[in-house]
Amino acid sequence: MTHSGQTSHDPERDTPPRVAGLLLAAGAGRRLGGRPKALLRHSGRLLVEHAARALREGGCGPVYVVLGAAGERVRETAALPGCVLVDNPDWTRGMGSSLRAGLTAVSAADAAAGDEGTGPGAEAVLVSLVDQPGIGADAVARVRAAYRSPVTLAAAAYGGRRGHPVLLGCAHWTGVARSAQADAGARGYLRERQDALALVECADLADPSDIDTPDDLHRLR
Repeated sequence: MTHSGQTSHDPERDTPPRVAGLLLAAGAGRRLGGRPKALLRHSGRLLVEHAARALREGGCGPVYVVLGAAGERVRETAALPGCVLVDNPDWTRGMGSSLRAGLTAVSAADAAAGDEGTGPGAEAVLVSLVDQPGIGADAVARVRAAYRSPVTLAAAAYGGRRGHPVLLGCAHWTGVARSAQADAGARGYLRERQDALALVECADLADPSDIDTPDDLHRLR
């Protein structure tokens, strides 16, 4: 994976940094009895719609949505205006494969934009998970605002504990994609670089609870 290269962010420049949203929504919901999480409903919307909207309203664009289990059903039923839908044929191998698929798609789009002279690509991606309905646009915007340069690494924290969303400057995309394994995602990569990782406290804005088992379904409304 390559990237066309970006300049460092100047806080006083007129144009804000371009941060793409990357929503991982490929899981089959095995612990939910095979109910794909993207198709669960929350506040009148599918979870995938809710999470993609949080990324858009939090200032990310474009928003890439990685699909796997029930991908065709999501395409047919979900309202995802302006989103780039990315199929992950290896979704059964875990979240790491979806993270790689998403980063590959963002990087390829940036390379194409550079070749065509259609404007700068993304300087960072902000990674979010489809099964955390308590994380909304306010938390997205707060973590997005932590961007400083292509080497930025930042993550939401809840009571000092790292969580999602996670901001990856473009200088890290290749390394993260290479290291992403099974369901660990970028965890190992971030752990090895914790001294460079900015934690952005979001406990006052968001609830990072997952929807993993039937006992968690009470969090949906």
